Amino acid sequence: MRDLSGDALITASERVLFLAASPVLNALEETFSSLKAMGKQLEVIEYTFPGEPSFGLFEKLLTQSSAFKPNCVVGVGGGSVLDCAKLLAALTGSLQKAKEVAGINMLKGRKASLICIPTTSGTGSEVSPNAILLDEETTEKKGIISPDLMPDACYIDPALTVSLPRKFTAETGMDALCHCIEAYTNKFAHPAVDLYALKGIELIAANLLKACENGEDMDARSALSLGSMYGGLCLGPVNTSAVHALSYGLGGKFHVSHGLANAILLPEVMSFNLPSVCEKTAKIALAMGVQPQASDEETAKAGISAIRNLSAACGIPQHLTEIGIAKEVLPELADIAMNVTRLLNNNPKVVTKADAIEIYTKLL
Repeated sequence: MRDLSGDALITASERVLFLAASPVLNALEETFSSLKAMGKQLEVIEYTFPGEPSFGLFEKLLTQSSAFKPNCVVGVGGGSVLDCAKLLAALTGSLQKAKEVAGINMLKGRKASLICIPTTSGTGSEVSPNAILLDEETTEKKGIISPDLMPDACYIDPALTVSLPRKFTAETGMDALCHCIEAYTNKFAHPAVDLYALKGIELIAANLLKACENGEDMDARSALSLGSMYGGLCLGPVNTSAVHALSYGLGGKFHVSHGLANAILLPEVMSFNLPSVCEKTAKIALAMGVQPQASDEETAKAGISAIRNLSAACGIPQHLTEIGIAKEVLPELADIAMNVTRLLNNNPKVVTKADAIEIYTKLL
């Protein structure tokens, strides 16, 4: 674990709050000792909560943070931890409430410095302007998107991902792959962002299974960390589309982990979108190392098959019934997805409720 005591943002701050996932707290002890020796006041909040964070959970964290009044917030953990740390930096001492800032550009600024240190290779939250919280009352996941959520600094150390179990390595890796693919095939795709997306696809496709099979493969871990960062860089200027929209009900209503939901949906949504982005889907296949076929369509289909095979090889379920989702709930899932217009509007092909139900049905 890097010693952060020399970081200019922390050195310039008197009161530093760490929000850290339980497994990495021991790795931070040396940093804590160094900062205390420098006369810094520290508040350490251990993040122990399973699943994705809710507004209720965040309010509890905000109460602790508000009592301490930090001028620097450091988040160390996976996407849930980083999202909460970003919001703590923005809302501690603010008159705005978390639910009031849901949406795009609703935040009115941030006073505290913000440092993010990811311990997974998936969300890209450390370089994105996004944070996601679950509304317990509606079971909807709501996005808070603002440049005020962009960290002042991030430190990406692949060594922090070595102890990540195979299951979470696979799910977070597939989430990062999804970020890159959805940005690249997005209705609002941009050539500059395409560069990050294609390189992220290349790195993740070539190294995800290696990291799942040998968690101590530092070359594979490093490639995944970089690929995840590239995916995160795509989220601000372009963002995701139908895969993420269709996953919202799986996460919010049925508490399916975010990466798992996206991994199951990704190939089928790509097949649905194929007529609208055939050439780009073929380029995704080539970035994954698929040999070119007789036509773009055949190459694209081979790429979608390669994604299914990679996901299965990493141990990810391929059907919704395997994770307890029954046919009867598909209309409700579709209704939830239809409300995620900020993402559906990015999709290269219009998705209706009937389309959503058909996609879910094919995955039963």
